[in-house]
Amino acid sequence: MRIEPRLLPATLPFLGDLPPLLTRLYAARGVKSEAELDKSLARLIPYQQLKGIEAAVDLLVVALDQRQRILIVGDFDADGATASTVGLLGLRLLGAAHVDYLVPNRFEYGYGLTPEIVAVALERQPQLLITVDNGISSVEGVAAAKKAGLTVLVTDHHLPGHELPAADAIVNPNQPGCEFPSKALAGVGVIFYVLMALRARLRSLGRYERTPQPNIGELLDLVALGSVADVVPLDANNRILVHQGLERIRAGRARPGLKAILEVAKREPSRITSTDLGFILGPRLNAAGRLDDMSLGIECLLSEDPASAREMAVQLDELNQDRKSIEQGMQREALAQLKDLPVESMPFGLCLFDADWHQGVIGILASRLKERYHRPTIAFADAGDGMLKGSARSVPGFHIRDALDAVAAKHPTLISKFGGHAMAAGLSLPEQNFPAFAEAFDTEVRRQLCEDDLTGRLQSDGSLAVEEFHLELARALRHAGPWGQHFPEPLFHGVFQLVEQRVVGERHLKVVLKSECGSLKLDGIAFGIDRDVWPNPTIRWVELAYKLDVNEFRGNETVQLMIAHIEPR
Repeated sequence: MRIEPRLLPATLPFLGDLPPLLTRLYAARGVKSEAELDKSLARLIPYQQLKGIEAAVDLLVVALDQRQRILIVGDFDADGATASTVGLLGLRLLGAAHVDYLVPNRFEYGYGLTPEIVAVALERQPQLLITVDNGISSVEGVAAAKKAGLTVLVTDHHLPGHELPAADAIVNPNQPGCEFPSKALAGVGVIFYVLMALRARLRSLGRYERTPQPNIGELLDLVALGSVADVVPLDANNRILVHQGLERIRAGRARPGLKAILEVAKREPSRITSTDLGFILGPRLNAAGRLDDMSLGIECLLSEDPASAREMAVQLDELNQDRKSIEQGMQREALAQLKDLPVESMPFGLCLFDADWHQGVIGILASRLKERYHRPTIAFADAGDGMLKGSARSVPGFHIRDALDAVAAKHPTLISKFGGHAMAAGLSLPEQNFPAFAEAFDTEVRRQLCEDDLTGRLQSDGSLAVEEFHLELARALRHAGPWGQHFPEPLFHGVFQLVEQRVVGERHLKVVLKSECGSLKLDGIAFGIDRDVWPNPTIRWVELAYKLDVNEFRGNETVQLMIAHIEPR
């Protein structure tokens, strides 16, 4: 692992009266003005800049006025679940008489609005079908829905293919010709924008002259959760959405289901951070879609009854524990496949398949292997009928969806279908094509990356002085974000004397450290350490990459280093 300094602009921007450290941290993350730190809703990019938004609102106003039956078709991940919930609750707030949702079971129907899921949808006799977090690549599915006489509104954020679906309206910041400045909205962010536009139209039509205007801001806790869990870049616009959602959660105004998940996870809402959304709530919600049916997660988020919500939150927690167990077994099997292969002989683009791997967990497996070997990775599972389903994860500088597009262009018969983002994608292919695909994928990765690109890197914000290891700074850093993808939590590095070391849990290293000058003692913890190296009483000095955090124990708060990387010095 290589620790590199995070680059700073030649001239630091003026960001008000912020401490020099925070100014430096924000500048290194691309903040150019004080206005970018304003996280009020008034600073959101206007919805009018989204292509297709007026056409979408036209459809929705007609649907509301005619009391049409509306069906939302979502995705089976946390973004899709929160987008489905936000769409359903928001449309009800704005006056929809009949609105329901449908989420394809990933094991029966796969991803997106397929003709098969349209057939299931038709059983509910909808008149308006709305996709959330999917649909931009559903050319055949939209055609089937239109043929059946449905009006179709596609809301999505994924990259489009060569052909757009023939929907009645499309809202997607990444569709051709859309000038919306932020291309980083999650699926839940897109449907929230549609609701904002619909409320503005209804207001202009005089619908709220005698009744209070609905507060769709009540849904921002879900918008924050879906955005962080989907690992979209936290640009200035997304930071506003996430910040506002976090504020609702911290103030105790979250949805009962979200509160229940936090309670079961033993997390205090008033102390919640964006990191907790990604690593505590997201996995529990995702577990339903990975192992069972995402309807459980959506019903938990929809629930108005705290007792019922808690029952479902317990089920989600149990599913997440099952997911962890399955994932650990798959990791062991994957590492066994690679144990006799030296890193220098490993493909640049890593493709692995096991017939017994779980379809719902291959994405996490690909992420774990990508983190371990620092190269684009695709894990495949048996999807039945001679087909494989793959989940891909990438490294910085390699656009995984575009790479799959390049492979498909050179080898048109290898891949059946694919889609995704720069850092994550999904695909399907015949099992017999796996060896040829693995070779073609490795060739494409080698075309774009060199060996140095496959070296693990951590970007550091520098070292902290002894006087900076204090609670006030740790608290300030915790709430200075929200931190996330493309706006990373501050990471520092330094050399420390190792005073004490012990393993807690199965693979977590608890340490007591002294600053290099020996004048300060600090606690630290490193998760998922290599048990072949740690603990080791012969190691006296270590180099760390760490985050400055607040540890709370029995009501007392102390500074703690969250160690991202540790190596003997």
